[in-house]
Amino acid sequence: MHQMIFVNLPVSDLPRSIRFYESLGFTLEPRFTDDQAACIVISDAIFLMLLTHARFDYFSALPRSDPAKSSAALLALSRDSRAAVDTITEAALAHGGTEPKAAIDYGFMYSRTFLDPDGNVFEPMWMDMEQAEKAATAVDYPE
Repeated sequence: MHQMIFVNLPVSDLPRSIRFYESLGFTLEPRFTDDQAACIVISDAIFLMLLTHARFDYFSALPRSDPAKSSAALLALSRDSRAAVDTITEAALAHGGTEPKAAIDYGFMYSRTFLDPDGNVFEPMWMDMEQAEKAATAVDYPE
């Protein structure tokens, strides 16, 4: 069996969140979906578990944060091209997402950022791996 990742996200409106993620081209897995949780398939190894606040609180060992006020995680999703980064971001913006900052383009890597309707941060990105290896130490990130 290959490893999979299930990213659990608290959402304030489960039906709205399901519609949002389906609008990005992801699919709902009905076997793991009920009125408190929805499984969204991103790939054969990556899944989002959208959980109502009550369900998320049940599973969480710590208090739930408010993603509209602070970032707890940045979920970077690789795409096959720059155009695919733009496509998923534009779909997010057309269906209730927001874009809090400008695109980042290092030449070998291109990314954009969008927030889902609850404020969870997604960063679709494309990278030329060969060029990225050469440039890895050349990028001057702010301190």
